[in-house]
Amino acid sequence: MKKISEFSYTEADLAALPHRPERSNKGSFGRVLCVCGSYGMAGAAYLCALGAYRAGAGLVEIFTPEENRIILQTLLPEAVLTVYDKDSPDTDSLAERLAASDSVAVGCGLGKSKTALTLLKAVLKSTQTTTVIDADALNLISEHPFLLKYAKGHIVTPHAGEMSRLTGLSIEEILKDTARAAQEFAENNSLICVLKDHNTVVSDGTDKIYLNRSGNSGMATGGSGDVLAGVIASLLAQRHLSLSPLEAASFGVYIHGLAGDRAANTLGEYAVMARDIANNIRI
Repeated sequence: MKKISEFSYTEADLAALPHRPERSNKGSFGRVLCVCGSYGMAGAAYLCALGAYRAGAGLVEIFTPEENRIILQTLLPEAVLTVYDKDSPDTDSLAERLAASDSVAVGCGLGKSKTALTLLKAVLKSTQTTTVIDADALNLISEHPFLLKYAKGHIVTPHAGEMSRLTGLSIEEILKDTARAAQEFAENNSLICVLKDHNTVVSDGTDKIYLNRSGNSGMATGGSGDVLAGVIASLLAQRHLSLSPLEAASFGVYIHGLAGDRAANTLGEYAVMARDIANNIRI
């Protein structure tokens, strides 16, 4: 087995990121596509898109069922919406939106329906940009393992339960050595693995693992992972940052944890909700 070395980010590393250029427009800071949400799960799409905007993306588009239009346009009028019939999704329209995007987040609140599977296949087979694969997208991959080959080069963001379904390892085995579990999964599948835990680890399959030191128990709340997916996708889309996918994933985890710490400092850990995390992002 490879000997694993660890590194972590600090606020000094965050402060060293490039400044946004003064002569700029929304196109300067990237376009994020969130293929997220299903009936009754508009909130997941909202939180992913909100995380992407708060982390600095110039434009965020949500590809979601028609039923979510009014909810999302009310919650986040800044987002562009492309909607589809939940019983007959337009994959040609999705392909157009993918081609126009600088990064993609897929899976937040997507569900595990036939439609969700169709959309996930279309994303993984068509996207030409780094994609953050989260939540229901991971559950669909665990049920349809052939899809994993299409995740090559992308970023997966499982918690221990999702990782267990993806790998066949027990949750106890995964939590015993999260760094090893993330490294081996990333290496075996040629992708970047963000294994979420109280100290989240990020691996691209090499012997160098990012170990996160920010965050708190208040972040163990519904929607927190949706915000993280949006943050990572946002950092990927912003070309002026010049971050590799591994750096974008690692910085995203760190920034997300810092935002959770700020929220907890104001509200207390019991009161933190996912939107508080998004609204406390500072870069």
